[in-house]
Amino acid sequence: MKKILLVKTSSLGDVVHNLPVATDIAHWFPEARIDWVVEEAFAALPALHPAVRRVIPVAVRRWRKQVFSRGTWREVGAFRRTLGLEQYDFVIDTQGLIKSALLARCANGERHGYDADSARESTAARFYDVTHALLPTQHAVVRNRALVAAALGYPIEGGADYGIRADRVGGADKVDDYCVLLHASSRADKHWSEENWIALGRKLVAAGLKCVLPWGNEAEMAAAKRIAAAVPGARVAPRLDLNAMARLLAGAKGTVGVDTGLMHLSAALGRPTVAIFCASSPELTGVYGARAACNLGALDAPPSVDEVMAALTGLWSGPA
Repeated sequence: MKKILLVKTSSLGDVVHNLPVATDIAHWFPEARIDWVVEEAFAALPALHPAVRRVIPVAVRRWRKQVFSRGTWREVGAFRRTLGLEQYDFVIDTQGLIKSALLARCANGERHGYDADSARESTAARFYDVTHALLPTQHAVVRNRALVAAALGYPIEGGADYGIRADRVGGADKVDDYCVLLHASSRADKHWSEENWIALGRKLVAAGLKCVLPWGNEAEMAAAKRIAAAVPGARVAPRLDLNAMARLLAGAKGTVGVDTGLMHLSAALGRPTVAIFCASSPELTGVYGARAACNLGALDAPPSVDEVMAALTGLWSGPA
């Protein structure tokens, strides 16, 4: 029985893109024990995958802000002791950053990662026992799957299977008559205009649907309220944790979102999802391999409201 540790800590979209790796491992090694190191804010996500035995949270983002705190160093020590209790056959860092490579070094086992030409931060390659050369121009899902396949010695077969389903997140017994509008992003240049969201919301209402707008901070909540005020029957969601967001997405008839991790989660859950790109390219990080999802737009070329509505309608009417 193989014991495998995956290191993919953040961000939310990157963690979603790593889920097919767990599916692949479980296919080729059904008895494998898979553990996963992930940022504490995203720990609920790997736990949704039935092949993941244990989720090991880290708090690198929080530790960086409190680097001189005794509490921080106690937590770091506890994390190192947790990893030290297990002897892994393979420790695989699919993130390719110095921080993730250092986390992998804390674990016992043969450490695998990208080589210097493939890693997002070339210095990370120095911390691995075995490195693998992969094309940096591949989609993130493809790169993750290829790295782990090379480390464990199996061929990649079939499309990407995220391994999580709407019926596994709880509270999603049926699809309801609402659409989730993921209007917010950490980068302002990824935003679709509020005028566009209002116009899309009105088209959805005309089609007999309600609109739900989540948010993550005060500025996003204010934007959600402005949009909802102009769309009949629209609702601003309360602050939701990741589990609650997964339930909201899983129960929706569809999701429209800008380039954000929650949009990738919706697609991974198999919900009809339209991803809007305004300031980034979907070739490397767009929705990929999902049963009912599509990418619209490109760098400096956002899609129109009519294009988004037509794409969503097409997902509803086409085969799953």
